[in-house]
Amino acid sequence: MENDLHINLDKLHTTELGAVRIRKNLSLADIDVVSWCKDKVRSASDIVRRGKNWYVHSGDAVITINAHSFTIITAHKAKVLYFE
Repeated sequence: MENDLHINLDKLHTTELGAVRIRKNLSLADIDVVSWCKDKVRSASDIVRRGKNWYVHSGDAVITINAHSFTIITAHKAKVLYFE
């Protein structure tokens, strides 16, 4: 399903500090964070807009993107819930 985030994927960007923060939070090597995030958006299992942000759930990561500027704010490892 295509949404505003998919339509504006070419506008996706981050700051230098944002890239450092994302690499640290996800234990990523020295990679192009924007390209990595674009790939995750394309293959996302769930994309939700809440207020001013998009939340992209893809694999074991949750990426937070500002809905107006398309700035990648941060990314974290997804919390895994175990039920017994």
